[in-house]
Order: sequence, then C-alpha cells, then structure tokens
Amino acid sequence: MASPYYPPHIGGVEIHTKNLVEGLKHRGHEVITISSIGSDIVVPCVGIPYSPIPLKFPDVNADIYHSHVPSPFFAIRLAELAARYKKPHVVTYHNDVVVPSRVNGYRLPAVFGRKIEGANASFVKPVLEKADMILATTRSYAGTSSILLEFIRKIRIVPNAVNPEKFVPGEIAGEREPTVLYVGRLVEYKGLSLLIKAIADVQKEIKTRLVVVGDGEDRRTFEELALKLGVDAVFTGKIPKKEVVEWMRRARVLVLPSFSRLEAFGIVLLEAMACSTPVMAADIPGVSEVASEGGVTFSDDKELVKKLKLLLTDDRLATKLGKMGRTAVERKFSWKVVLDKIEKIYGELL
Repeated sequence: MASPYYPPHIGGVEIHTKNLVEGLKHRGHEVITISSIGSDIVVPCVGIPYSPIPLKFPDVNADIYHSHVPSPFFAIRLAELAARYKKPHVVTYHNDVVVPSRVNGYRLPAVFGRKIEGANASFVKPVLEKADMILATTRSYAGTSSILLEFIRKIRIVPNAVNPEKFVPGEIAGEREPTVLYVGRLVEYKGLSLLIKAIADVQKEIKTRLVVVGDGEDRRTFEELALKLGVDAVFTGKIPKKEVVEWMRRARVLVLPSFSRLEAFGIVLLEAMACSTPVMAADIPGVSEVASEGGVTFSDDKELVKKLKLLLTDDRLATKLGKMGRTAVERKFSWKVVLDKIEKIYGELL
C-alpha cells in the first residue's frame, strides 16, 4: 500500500489509508505500507508540498499493489513494481487536483495553478491507464471528473468509511442546543467565510453559536471576520479526537461549506452522521451524495441561511435526519462493508 503521506500526517487520504491497512491486517492479511512518513517503509523524498517525490523505492514483491492518488509519484513507482512482478495494481482516486487561489497565505496566479493541474494530470493519467482497477469514492464525483471519465470502464465505487461502533450518538438531535459545527482545516477553499456570513444572518433571528474545530493558515482571517460581523463563535483550534467527537455529539448540525472539487467526499460528514448529527454540505459532486444520506445540501449563500434556520428550528426534521445518517453509516459507510468490497475486488484480480 503506497500513499504520499501516512499518519501522523493528517488528512482525508491518510486517514482512509490507515484505516484500510488496519482493517486488512485485522482480517489476517499481510500489508506493508510505503510512504514519506509514518509507514512501515519510509522513503527519502524531495519534499514538494502535497506531492513528495521518492528518491528511491523499496523492491517489494507482493500479491496486490494498491496506490492512492492524486499525488502521483508514489503511484508511479508502485506501478513499476506491479509491472515488474506481473501483479495487479489498484489505484484509489481520491480527488481531482485543483490549485486554490491562495496557498500558505499567498495568492497564486490562475495561469500558474492551471499549469500545476495540467502537469499533475500528465503524470496521473498514465498510471490510471495501466491500472487494473480504479476505485472512486462516489459515483457522482467519478462521473464529473474530466480525468476519471477517460477510464470509466474500469472504475468501481468504494466509499470512505468509519467504524460506527466508535461513535456513540448524542441525545436526540431535535433536543440539542442550537450549535452549528465546523470541523476541518482553516483554509480559504474550505468555505468557512461563507458559513460565518450565513451564521451572522441566522443570528439576527435565532440564538445560535458557531463552533469551529481545527486550525490552519487562515485562522486569523476567519476569527477577524467573525468578530467584525458580531458572530457568536468559538474557535477551539486543534483538539484531541475524543473532544472532536464530543462536539459532534452535542451539535445540532455539522456544516461542510466547501464548493471546491478538492472536497470530494468529506469523512467528517460520516463521523457526524455516526453521532446521529444532521449534516449540511454544498451541492457539488461527491459531498452532496454523502450529505443527502443524513442531511441536506445548499447551492448558494441564501439557501445555506434558509436551511440552517430550518434545521435549527424544526426539531422533528433534525431528529429524522440524524437517525437517517446513523442508519446510512451502519448500512453503507462502515469499514466492515468497505473491507468486504475491497477483498472482493482483490479476489477478482488475483
């Protein structure tokens, strides 16, 4: 199993990969992880942000090789091993590469971003072409990705997952305090500015509080915006996972406000749903498909305000959506279900 990064480096791809590895090991499989950090085999790399380039690569003879992209260079090297030993290569395609307008606090010219996106595609496409199977996390995202559409014939849908038994639902959603929760990195493309402005409008009519969990390069910008608009907001910074889950259990609704294709699924949605907490997400491919299982979507700022007011005041709806989300996690998005799918795919290829 190869991934550019691995825990303790934190991100959606890293969390997914680690849970997949641990689940397979628990089922009796021998799994060797290769990454730039934290893995069984840590390889030295040129430290390009978000896309480390391995300087050397271990010679591992395996039955199945499984890569995680969009960062392509580990996948390229693993594909070479698969070809050398004539064994299957599976690639999980987590999201398209879309360069944000700001990175690490600096504005990037649009033309520069497009060049990076094009260069990444030129590396990723040959890997996907040679792969025996490509896994995408939702059908709606796969069907709207200009890259994945070229390889639709060999794509299987295998979603992200959580272990529902690790999440104990809070009290009935309709009886909770009117807390709106955001959990994620504090960077511009995540859409937190949109949510803060929406809460400012909501608080004119409804007493509510915004709790922002996480940290990032744009935290001060978001704090200043909340202060300027007079929003009752709490910024917790980075806190232990146990405390994050406790906030999810207490929240009336969790909102994922990003409209970027970098947000392809949203594991945080599943975690909230596992706590029987209603969710809201932007109406874009991937995240909207997940959010609809236990919440609602919105297409613009006005609809966000309208649906926040609805979920904060309609106790029956909040309770219903919370129960729907928990049921969906148990039925479709548990690691048991996902591991069954992965093992079946591996078995077909061997």
